[in-house]
Amino acid sequence: MGWQKGRPQRCGRPFVLRKWFMRLHPGEVEAAGWRGVAAAEVVARLRAASPGVDGRPRLIGIDGRGGAGKTTLAERLADAAGGSAIVHTDDVVWNHACFDWGGLLLEHVLKPLHRGEAVHFRPDAWSVHGRPGEITVPAGLDFVWIEGTGIVRSELAPWLDASIYVQGDLDEQERLLVARDGDSPEHREHVARWLDEELPFLRREQPWARATLVVAGPPGAELLVAPPTG
Repeated sequence: MGWQKGRPQRCGRPFVLRKWFMRLHPGEVEAAGWRGVAAAEVVARLRAASPGVDGRPRLIGIDGRGGAGKTTLAERLADAAGGSAIVHTDDVVWNHACFDWGGLLLEHVLKPLHRGEAVHFRPDAWSVHGRPGEITVPAGLDFVWIEGTGIVRSELAPWLDASIYVQGDLDEQERLLVARDGDSPEHREHVARWLDEELPFLRREQPWARATLVVAGPPGAELLVAPPTG
């Protein structure tokens, strides 16, 4: 994927960015109108998009394909916002299922956070497979960033105050996945099984259309942001 900068806008506005090429899965709609902004501005936009939150944190979903840069983006935004915690859906659904986990997340994470309560959740699979610890989120935060493929789905969207879809080039995401997880036959088999579920799920849910913002991933020093695609 390549990018080039257009003419700078007046009054100190960010550069307008024009894209050369982005290879997407069939059925995924490409975002347009990308602009380069700082992480703090993205936080401000999400805060403005979720008014009226009182006595609990803003719950922000960060969706995107595997290897899109969701975790990196969540960490960047949490640092910029302060008073934040990050929930990884991979932890919630570890040894559970690829996508059949909406009710689990809703009951044990989203509903307690909506009540302004802390989260202390040890999934059953952790006990069965001997994983120590639990998922914890303290009360009294400003933001909770919930990142994972499938978080911006129809059954959970009403429980999120705002959301992001991370859109990226397939070749770049595959390169990052190999760098992160390796390129063994076992890994390739795992990726193939994952894609068998990921592609139809995302085509059905269309998080790029439902999200508050689309961010180009993996995120760089400047975040590339676009409106959702209808």
